[in-house]
Amino acid sequence: MNEHFFQCPYCWEEVSVLLDPSVRQQTYIEDCETCCNPIEFHIEFESNELQVFEARPIEQ
Repeated sequence: MNEHFFQCPYCWEEVSVLLDPSVRQQTYIEDCETCCNPIEFHIEFESNELQVFEARPIEQ
């Protein structure tokens, strides 16, 4: 597991997520640990290197 830091698209705080490089493409929803709003993550790895990281707000 790799720790990755990013800025929350809601509260703009820097938070971290754990990423699993053994799964090449991932899309999932997880709540911000600071403001608890849902964030949609789209992640892609190639040769265990992070290639794409997107953290998008979910319109409610």
